[in-house]
Amino acid sequence: MVGWVRRFLALAPPVANATAEECLQAYLRALEAERYEDWQVEQARMAVTAWQGWRRAQAAPVPAPAVKLSLGADSTVDPGRALDALSETMRVRHYSYRTEQTYLDWVRRFFDYLDSAGQAANGRPVLTEETFQNFITHLATRLHVAASTQNQAFASVLFLYRDVLGLEVGRLESTVRAKRGERLPTVLSVEEVRSLFDKMEGTPRLMAELIYGGGLRVMECCRLRVKDVDFGMNQLMVRGGKGDKDRSTLLPERLKPALKRHLERVRGLYEQDRAGKVAGVHMPDALERKLPRASTEWAWFWAFPSRELSVDPRANVVRRHHASDSFIQRAVSDAARKAAIGKRVTVHTLRHSFATHLLVNGVDIRQVQELLGHAHVETTMIYTHVAKGLRAPPQSPLDLLK
Repeated sequence: MVGWVRRFLALAPPVANATAEECLQAYLRALEAERYEDWQVEQARMAVTAWQGWRRAQAAPVPAPAVKLSLGADSTVDPGRALDALSETMRVRHYSYRTEQTYLDWVRRFFDYLDSAGQAANGRPVLTEETFQNFITHLATRLHVAASTQNQAFASVLFLYRDVLGLEVGRLESTVRAKRGERLPTVLSVEEVRSLFDKMEGTPRLMAELIYGGGLRVMECCRLRVKDVDFGMNQLMVRGGKGDKDRSTLLPERLKPALKRHLERVRGLYEQDRAGKVAGVHMPDALERKLPRASTEWAWFWAFPSRELSVDPRANVVRRHHASDSFIQRAVSDAARKAAIGKRVTVHTLRHSFATHLLVNGVDIRQVQELLGHAHVETTMIYTHVAKGLRAPPQSPLDLLK
């Protein structure tokens, strides 16, 4: 690779002030004239392209450093600057907007606790290992929060200490935390699922059926884009799911006609936005910069867009967001009440039911794991306990003899 770049640098540019692409094409033509084989020309192209990319990176302006924050001599910190630094650090690491808001909320509660507990100096909270441990203990003993809530608070404040302030947290990581008990998920029977859908209509029903039919999480359904629906392969592509992972799952055959009609109606909303010069939809990570026109293309438009325009909280731009999860949550809750289902039913119950019904029908647990997007099969194993109660009781092999 270095040899191909050296040859390129020794070649004079074809014309004065030639662009990088023009220089590259002239170099490749010269190699072809010297009768290099096709694979060698391709190798040279890859080498020079990589080198040109490195040169552009070297010439690019250095991004402004993140907010630097450190504790004062009295172990205090300015709350406002701490929250700003926390937000910026999470955005640099591409944390989701919801996770960012959750962490900010818990850090604010942490600061409020320190102020009310008298663990502040000159109006600034004192951050030590002891104050951190006192806060976690306060949540468990005074507020009696659930184990999952306590662990969420722990992760939020630990991120502030370790990743924003750069504090040594060896002892904090070993802090005793509540353990979550083993809980079996609520699962609907096939008849209950049918009665639930019978009480729904329109877009909420389509979303609910898609969640049940593909085992989606609620936000995975809300954030679905037009390009992620593959009618030919009967697949739904989940982009940036939990843990920022992509996966494919099932697109039910019976939903394809309704989903096509729905997208035809959505196309009208898309055309309305383009005619109104509305800013394009939100693009993940750096795609806004890499693909500047993609945000206004039909393929990237939301499959379930919001009816109203709203302000993007990060870019501060008015654009069309995807449908809110509260929209489908409320619709499923109302339908469960109308269907008189004697269980606590949420949208996530449909995902639990999807996994359990697959196992009951004999689908391999590894396949179910992949469809759900679980990192470990142990997470999927929880559904085997529920599936046991839904299967027909086994027959003795003696009874099978004629």
